[in-house]
Amino acid sequence: MGGGDSRAEVLDLLRARPDQAEPAVWDPRATPVGPRTKAEARQRMAGLATRLRQLQEALYAEGAHGGRRRVLVVLQGMDTAGKGGTIRHVAGLVNPQGLHIASFGPPTPEELRHHFLWRVRRQVPPPGRIGVFDRSHYEDVLVARVENLVPERVWRGRYAEINRFEAGLVDQGVTFLKCFLHLSREEQCARLLARLDRPTKRWKYRPEDVVTRETWDAYQRAYADVLLHCSTAAAPWYVVPADRKWYRNWVVARLLTAVLTEVAPSFPEPDFDVAAERARLMAVGCAPAGEGRTDAANP
Repeated sequence: MGGGDSRAEVLDLLRARPDQAEPAVWDPRATPVGPRTKAEARQRMAGLATRLRQLQEALYAEGAHGGRRRVLVVLQGMDTAGKGGTIRHVAGLVNPQGLHIASFGPPTPEELRHHFLWRVRRQVPPPGRIGVFDRSHYEDVLVARVENLVPERVWRGRYAEINRFEAGLVDQGVTFLKCFLHLSREEQCARLLARLDRPTKRWKYRPEDVVTRETWDAYQRAYADVLLHCSTAAAPWYVVPADRKWYRNWVVARLLTAVLTEVAPSFPEPDFDVAAERARLMAVGCAPAGEGRTDAANP
């Protein structure tokens, strides 16, 4: 596969397709597009940061003036795949004021009294924002399936419900970026051991992570079905190789830039006369910089 990183190439290469829905066909350590080294990725991330901030500001301005459009990034992956790290390194590139971040752990007793999409609807980002889901509604066809929390007929029926839910949000101005952070079993083992070896990381370790590893193959089948049934034209899934953290971060940042570029947010035209407002400011002593300004802050 090519080494360029045009918008079309990035979106096309990493999009999940029905004939490539099995995680086994994807290499978690691959670098199919973009940078080949950590240093190169760092340089490219700096360039993406500038573009992302420009696009985010335009999207935020649209929302502030009545626009409906927003972007929702959905991050899914096995434990240690790097959902939190991706948020820190990618969402950290933009203005936090324009972000809406939600994390979905095990449902609370209140949430269990409602439909499984109830808690998700409450976290959909408002217009003008970039939303980020750390886990999501897909937990209800992943964890619920593997851990036998609901009957098979229930979780199988949720694929269609999720597709309808996402299509409805698209109609309301939401653009999805769904990223499956694809981690190898070997790399997960290394990261779990690192959590035990580093005192500052032990808080992240959960003894139940060992139990989850015992159901690794079941989770891979569950993710395969998610990619098969829920990667739609309206809300496609992208498979992000996640063994190399620097590459994972670059891919998600590049995908987000590509999606925002396709959304093409624009700054709204003012509903006032710019020249008249400038004259009004001048009339009350508001001089342009360098014209009669003598205060200490503007020498």
